[in-house]
Amino acid sequence: MTSPIYVALDTPDLERARTIAKAVKRHAGGLKLGLEFFAANGPAGVADLAHLGLPIFLDLKLHDIPNTVAKAVQSLRVLEPAIITVHAAGGRAMLEEAKAAAPAHTKVVAVTVLTSLDNRDLGRIGVSGGSHAQVVRLAGLAQEAGLDGIVCSGDEVAEVRKSWRGGFFVIPGIRPAGGDVADQKRVMTPRAAMDAGASILVIGRPVTAAEDPDAALRAIAATL
Repeated sequence: MTSPIYVALDTPDLERARTIAKAVKRHAGGLKLGLEFFAANGPAGVADLAHLGLPIFLDLKLHDIPNTVAKAVQSLRVLEPAIITVHAAGGRAMLEEAKAAAPAHTKVVAVTVLTSLDNRDLGRIGVSGGSHAQVVRLAGLAQEAGLDGIVCSGDEVAEVRKSWRGGFFVIPGIRPAGGDVADQKRVMTPRAAMDAGASILVIGRPVTAAEDPDAALRAIAATL
């Protein structure tokens, strides 16, 4: 059975990313590469890690006018990512264009509310009703636009899955019980997130900062 855990390689250092990727290759479900990695290493860096054979989750959170996002997704087709992210707040037209531009096998998922934000943060940018209501609202928009799923915290996934049975739910902000939450505010343990309805879990520092990343990954997987 393929692991639901994607290891987040949030580093600009290609050699470090490659070392960690090789260490977790046997037990990870895939690799998540975000802005920090992409800004430093570009498409060539993504292709380098893709050669290891693990699915690539390209987490660039694209957010611009529909035409620009569509062209960006088209430019990334050559990398054949398993998953790519856009921001749900870009609106329905942007979401539709992103999905239309992606390869058939690539899941396009919409970021709803970052797990580093809480209700106070949302209020400061003019979003009323709290994170839960905002995630449910944006999930509905993503579903209407024909996307494959969303990115949300474990706190919201159970509610969203009720109305989106076939959705693909990416859950970041995952921390083992008693782990350091760092800059995350809405966190959940791996087992609780899977029980709530997660499709995949994105885990970074609890694995990548460990002395033995593969052992740390296996220990987390054992809780599932």
